[in-house]
Amino acid sequence: MSNILLSLATGAALLLYGSASAADPKQLTFAHSGGPGSLYDLSVKEFTRRLDEALPPGVIAIRIEGEGGVGDSPAVIASIKSGEVAFSLQSSAMPSLSETFGIFDLPFLIRDREQVRRISAAMLEPVLQPEMRKQGLRIIGIWENGFRHITNNVRPIRRPEDLKGLKLRVPSGSKWREKLFRSLGAETVMLALRDVRDAVNDGKIDGQENPLAQIKGARLQEVQRFLTLSDHTYTPAYLLVSDEHFAQLPPDVQRTIERTATEMQPWVYERAIKMESELIDELGEQMEINQVDSRAFIEASRPIYQEFVQTVPGGAKLVGLVQELSDAAGPSR
Repeated sequence: MSNILLSLATGAALLLYGSASAADPKQLTFAHSGGPGSLYDLSVKEFTRRLDEALPPGVIAIRIEGEGGVGDSPAVIASIKSGEVAFSLQSSAMPSLSETFGIFDLPFLIRDREQVRRISAAMLEPVLQPEMRKQGLRIIGIWENGFRHITNNVRPIRRPEDLKGLKLRVPSGSKWREKLFRSLGAETVMLALRDVRDAVNDGKIDGQENPLAQIKGARLQEVQRFLTLSDHTYTPAYLLVSDEHFAQLPPDVQRTIERTATEMQPWVYERAIKMESELIDELGEQMEINQVDSRAFIEASRPIYQEFVQTVPGGAKLVGLVQELSDAAGPSR
């Protein structure tokens, strides 16, 4: 009798999740740019593991494509819209989809992860989500790319003038970061992360800026001499899906995926904090590490704020909201 009940229960579960079978799960691709061992890589694998536990066998099968294997961000976003890619973590490319996301490229605006938690709760549905819906996309989770730092092969970066003349890679779509570094005298070059290591070796660039986890994931410590702990911006990572294609999944599968993506945020932050501490020591074995004069950089970046407020629709309101959330945030990193 127990075997009959088990068979009935299993059959009911599979019917509930779209009549999938273990032999024919729906294949879903998750594309991201992180290298092995990066925060992106670990986060996507943990997300996949949790979904495997939360869904009955045979409902979906996630194929992970890391290290930019699907292409650069514009190519991945196009693949999401077409349905070829189901999930992607996007960060620096977001301002190219909506100027609203440029708020997260403003220097020294985000101070700690408690502020990011508040931003996620206060801004996702009323501010950020409508901008993605205009693009046919949906944010189902806000994870982390991280606090960004500068590496280069010329000199330590302590004050803004130390950037003068450096050929510095910035990600495609990072309009405001490009403006910042250009205003401080650097020559900016837009490249995909997967191309940065070769560009350093070929002498096309002197350096780049990225979170520590991405620096390690791209093995940049092997080709860069100086690491400047600048914390000049914090970039969230948005878990994107296609509104149209995600809606084609059974409703209960959608809810499970969305719930799992949301529940991942604390895990991502905890892992990021742990990785930062470990990576400073690890990267310090191969690179010379220094801190920046934050006050000098904050003062030098004021014109970027002025331009953002003057040129981005609702820019002043966005800056005010994030600063308000910053003032309310606790001291934790």
